[in-house]
Amino acid sequence: MATTLAELVERFGGQLVGAAQTGVSGIAPLDVANASHITFLSNTKFRSQAAGTRAAAIIVSEQDAAWLDKQHGDDASAAFSAAKIITRNPYTYFARVAQYFYAQTAIPAAKGIHASAVVDVTATIADSASIGPQVTIEAGAVIGEHAVIGAGCFIGCNARIGEHTRFFAQVTFHAECIIGARGIIHSGAVIGTDGFGFANEGGVYIKIPQTGRVVIGDDVDIGANTTIDRGALQDTVIEDGVKLDNQIQIGHNCRIGAHTAMAGCVGVAGSANIGKYCTFGGAAMVLGHLTIVDHVHISSGSMVSRSILVPGQYTGFYPLAKNADWEKSAAIVRNLGTMREKIRQFRKGSKKKKDG
Repeated sequence: MATTLAELVERFGGQLVGAAQTGVSGIAPLDVANASHITFLSNTKFRSQAAGTRAAAIIVSEQDAAWLDKQHGDDASAAFSAAKIITRNPYTYFARVAQYFYAQTAIPAAKGIHASAVVDVTATIADSASIGPQVTIEAGAVIGEHAVIGAGCFIGCNARIGEHTRFFAQVTFHAECIIGARGIIHSGAVIGTDGFGFANEGGVYIKIPQTGRVVIGDDVDIGANTTIDRGALQDTVIEDGVKLDNQIQIGHNCRIGAHTAMAGCVGVAGSANIGKYCTFGGAAMVLGHLTIVDHVHISSGSMVSRSILVPGQYTGFYPLAKNADWEKSAAIVRNLGTMREKIRQFRKGSKKKKDG
């Protein structure tokens, strides 16, 4: 069913330029959108695509809207024909519109407990929750209102899952772990496995019991096959609004500050304390027991080997080069210590000659 642009603006705000009763039934990229779609422009690199879009309407900034209008000059017959919704941040506006259209077509989960689920009699499950096939819910677990637990999930003893939180199929959520409201955990994620804790005596490793929990706040997204270890003694804490991509490892006793985002394959070693509003590019690594303050941004592939106490962008990798060139550079780096010592000795000798 089509939604008018007037309805979208009433719901999400923005300034509408064009026919208010224009109907759109979905959102699509600039280059594939047609007359039934609304599209968006959030990056000036794609202005040329926007100028040629066949969409019925476009979500756009004030600056890009002015640029689009200028492309056609005084030629009214060639004027940009799509309606425009002008907004300060087209990308976030797009996200909200996309959520709206997705909700219209999404198939709601069936309320209740599937006949094949195994639920302990002491578990508490809200009447509005959905428990899928082959789910296991152990003693004392609490499942909140409108929560959705997908097929094959495991919920451990005394775990707590907040309202409107969704687990996709095959999520493992171990004993005592907690997640707040409106969370999303994708398939294969394991929350609350033992942290990597061992004492060494004469080359033999002795396991340290991991008795803490994983405590996750509201509005947290956790990607497929991501693992978060439970604390050894204290809890591992993931604060509100954190976004974790696929295949991320969070070690025991870590704290990830609110609204921090990590791309795929990031690894965070135990007891790292990461601030709020940080970002980590794919495959970035953080050593254990470090502190990273708020508003730090780590580039992809970087290794964080020391605490970062000043906000900003940090990068820690050598630029890509042909292998032969890289080997030459590596050889130079290996010899820097020797070169430094030779320069010191040369300076000392020069100073003695000058003084003499």
